[in-house]
Amino acid sequence: MLIYNYNLVHTAIGKQGMEFIVKSGNAEKQRGACIVVGLFEPRRLTPVADHLDQVSNGYISNIARRGDLEGKCGQMLLLHNVPNIVSDRLLLVGCGRERELGDSQYRRIISNIINILNETGSMEAIFYVTDLPVRGRDMHWKIREAVLAAYDTLYRFDQLKTSADQTRRPLRKIILHVPKRRDLNDGEMALRQGIAIGNGLNLCKDLGNLPANICTPAYLAEQAQSINERNKKMHCEVMGPAAMQELDMGALLSVAKGSRQEARFIILRYQGEAAKTPPIALVGKGITFDSGGISIKPAQDMDQMKFDMCGAAAVIATLQVAAELDLPLNVVGVVAASENLPDGQANKPGDIVTSMSGQTIEILNTDAEGRLVLCDALTYVQRFKPSVIIDVATLTGACIVALGNYASGLFSNHGPLSHDLQNAGKTIGDAVWPLPLWDEYQEKLNSNFADMANVGGREAGAVTAACFLNRFVQKHDHWAHLDIAGTAWLTGEKKGATGRPVPLLSQYLLDISELARKNKP
Repeated sequence: MLIYNYNLVHTAIGKQGMEFIVKSGNAEKQRGACIVVGLFEPRRLTPVADHLDQVSNGYISNIARRGDLEGKCGQMLLLHNVPNIVSDRLLLVGCGRERELGDSQYRRIISNIINILNETGSMEAIFYVTDLPVRGRDMHWKIREAVLAAYDTLYRFDQLKTSADQTRRPLRKIILHVPKRRDLNDGEMALRQGIAIGNGLNLCKDLGNLPANICTPAYLAEQAQSINERNKKMHCEVMGPAAMQELDMGALLSVAKGSRQEARFIILRYQGEAAKTPPIALVGKGITFDSGGISIKPAQDMDQMKFDMCGAAAVIATLQVAAELDLPLNVVGVVAASENLPDGQANKPGDIVTSMSGQTIEILNTDAEGRLVLCDALTYVQRFKPSVIIDVATLTGACIVALGNYASGLFSNHGPLSHDLQNAGKTIGDAVWPLPLWDEYQEKLNSNFADMANVGGREAGAVTAACFLNRFVQKHDHWAHLDIAGTAWLTGEKKGATGRPVPLLSQYLLDISELARKNKP
């Protein structure tokens, strides 16, 4: 729900119950639980903090001089009853050195603020840190990133706990300051974008965090249908095994043979432009649990294989974002959903299956099942004559070895598309890094008995997996593959889905929308 007041305040309410407001006004006159201002290292007040210091007759600078706060990033000091300031409390936030203030530091500052406010019972706060001079970023970006940081910081997955921890006085309202009234309209747009992407993030995380006995292929299909029912510009079609058999999706169906859960093939379409306009196609790997099949995985950490459907979750969530923002684009999302389990009917090493494209595949390792479901999905989606195809998959452990957990692997047969995705990732903090897709690697997929093998050996595993998929988009020269095996979820104490690459895909769609708007006659 969005509520607008075009005088001094713009308000938006996120689905998680948080209220976001864009407001313009003098800090000392703001009534509320807490005002948040910054302090640079070493003990240098930001312009807003300096103004409040003058209003309070040097109260803030006196505290800083005593050494209570140096201004290092992460430091905070909560002040009560500051003279001549209407707000109950004032939170001084360390922002590090001004010349070093970049994207990641800004996001960390916002996250730290939200954590301390949530812990100290400040149910609402006015953020003047949106005035911080982040290198190369405008007010729109800072407001939107503050909203996204709030979503990410406050997210909890506790709906399956009988007694979840409850914050006694949780943060419920964030007011984001803009310096001038003319900034309000742009601030409102930043709120809309932040909330829509934040809702998509939460959906993607929820789907990833659900256990595989709940989040089955049928459950993924139900979520797509639910999004469809909420938006008139959406259309959803779900196919079961019989329909897939008629389409000769032999690779996908071979993976599903070992499971009692029937596979689902989900087509979720958003039409924000004329029907004749070619869509952007997003293809997601939806393995709701991956045991490895007959080539079974080690027992340790196998529970994390419920996250093997995060590519599918990201595609579904991104379609929701497009619909919430009413983007002037056509987008089609295709999800191939199945389990990969060992069974008397399951794929065996050495089996040969025929894909929807007619190409035959020798299965040397049943744990390389993601590419088997994706290859049929890539073949199918080309019937929509898309302008761009982007597939998203937790595909290879080799990508984690290559890039760790910061950047997703990016493979593409089109340089400008690769460039656009990299730029989108930089803008929204969802990094990708390009890896080679050279013909020399194709030789590793040679098979004595079929058109290709489904694995290419130990070396360059992420690259040969991308080369395998590339064989199914030979007629399409605008394709990209995102390997999100290292970025889709976290392990350890913070174990859980990250929601990536929903921000990246959403930013890419926003960038394409803006380009289309500029080029419109």
